[in-house]
Amino acid sequence: MAHREKAHAMRALEEEILSLNITPELAAQANRLVIGDGSLDADIVFIGEAPGKNEDLQGLPFVGAAGKFLNVMLEAAGMVRSDVYITNIVKYRPPENRDPTTAEKAAFWPYVLRQLEIIQPAVVITLGRHSMEYFLPGEKIGEVHGQPKRLSLGDSMLIVMPLYHPAAAMYNGSLRQTLIDDFLKVPEVIRSFNETT
Repeated sequence: MAHREKAHAMRALEEEILSLNITPELAAQANRLVIGDGSLDADIVFIGEAPGKNEDLQGLPFVGAAGKFLNVMLEAAGMVRSDVYITNIVKYRPPENRDPTTAEKAAFWPYVLRQLEIIQPAVVITLGRHSMEYFLPGEKIGEVHGQPKRLSLGDSMLIVMPLYHPAAAMYNGSLRQTLIDDFLKVPEVIRSFNETT
């Protein structure tokens, strides 16, 4: 799919979420829909949990403190934010930054899959357990973080790599180092994927 087609498809997806009023309770109390940000031609898509206060105000994912930490890790791994795509499993901010509910995640899951169909990444990096559980049901993040798993999604193969959420790591020193160590494996995971496809 050409870049222009991808941009059109992503806009249409956004308009569909708004016109169908997905998760009306969340939509009513949020400032805006936060669909995602970054390159539609990215090899890597990061999927977090849900927008927070800053994201809700700016309409962009990962722009608060957790986003700054994510940017630092991208830089450490030799990547730049504009080359990847970043989104969340739930596209509206839950009130008081509570965890998204099972129903809210289920409502947005088909749209996450369609985003991946549009972008066609090689690697999906889940940030936190809420996005991981949809790709790797039944797994515990404490046991599988940093371990790439090969999955088929529709007609394409991709690697899913679960990582701790940057927000959790910011408040827990040992998790922080674990997340950084896991993150630094990402370029090698992409290299190995490209060599085997």
